[in-house]
Amino acid sequence: MLDIKITRTTSPKEKPQDETKLGFGKKFTDHMFVMDYTEGKGWHDARIVPYAPFPLDPATVVFHYAQEIFEGMKAYRTADDTIQLFRPDCNAKRFQDSADRLCIPKIPEEDFVQAVEALVDVERDWVPHTDGASLYIRPFIFANDVGLGVHASKHYIFCIICAPSGAYYAEGINPVRIYVEDEYIRAAPGLTGFTKCGGNYAASIKAGELAEEQGYAQVLWLDGVEKKYVEEVGSMNIMFKIDGKVYTAATVGTVLPGVTRRSCIELLKDWGYDVIEGKLAIADIMQAAREGKLEEVFGTGTAAVVSPVKELVWKGEHAYIGDGKIGPVTQKLYDTMTGMQWGKIPDTKGWIVPVEKKY
Repeated sequence: MLDIKITRTTSPKEKPQDETKLGFGKKFTDHMFVMDYTEGKGWHDARIVPYAPFPLDPATVVFHYAQEIFEGMKAYRTADDTIQLFRPDCNAKRFQDSADRLCIPKIPEEDFVQAVEALVDVERDWVPHTDGASLYIRPFIFANDVGLGVHASKHYIFCIICAPSGAYYAEGINPVRIYVEDEYIRAAPGLTGFTKCGGNYAASIKAGELAEEQGYAQVLWLDGVEKKYVEEVGSMNIMFKIDGKVYTAATVGTVLPGVTRRSCIELLKDWGYDVIEGKLAIADIMQAAREGKLEEVFGTGTAAVVSPVKELVWKGEHAYIGDGKIGPVTQKLYDTMTGMQWGKIPDTKGWIVPVEKKY
């Protein structure tokens, strides 16, 4: 267990007055969690301190060789004022997997969860009260050796920051149009597609901007070898309901093992649906659309929970899904997941972790 020292701010920020205009990742709370790593000493000096910039030398290696990882999760306020997390152990495990791939020292799962809980406890007044709004939590590690040279750093900083964020669907769930990208790729076997590292996201921006210029909300990524099998949509996992069955790409190295993805699969199986995790060709999806068998398409992720898709375009052909509205299975997944997260329905899966008042 970490011995976390707490230094509270003497200049607290003004909290947002209008929680309907929070946006995402624009305003940050009063404090942050910080812990240092030194080779030979390990992780040390766990602390919660006032939110502030890091003084970094221009030759700090993260700027040059991108040795860093991050996570994304949320804290929710229920009607009875309980603050709770959703499956933080899954984020902790994925953080370890990302660290291993980027040659970053792992943080024990229990220490990761303890650090998140402690910071959220200190910042519990920042958790929004408005329905659908939440406190976004961003844990990250970066290498902070100084000097130029491509090798694993000997020093790292682990930090957690929080940002009150508005409801993703403040004006209702609107299905989106998706462009199937067949030139740029997001990941390839042996690379870092299964991790949450900044380089993955930086490399995706170009295709995303090109899609947006054409009026599409996001990019559907194909595999990096044959460019024929669907993998992710934007920064989310994606699922296809075809003729009563649900298909999604397997998390075998090029696809991020999303916590929301994992949770949706468990719920779908509970409800009796066949869920097939494996290779699904974009050509087969378009054929299913032509035959009227492509019933629902939706992305899954922490920010949106589910994001319904109403149209796909690939090589000039358009596939229209349903009647352009959110499908019944997608809606049920959204209602069930958010119902558990905000304490509106019972947690039948053991996924919810209340944050106790300790600090």
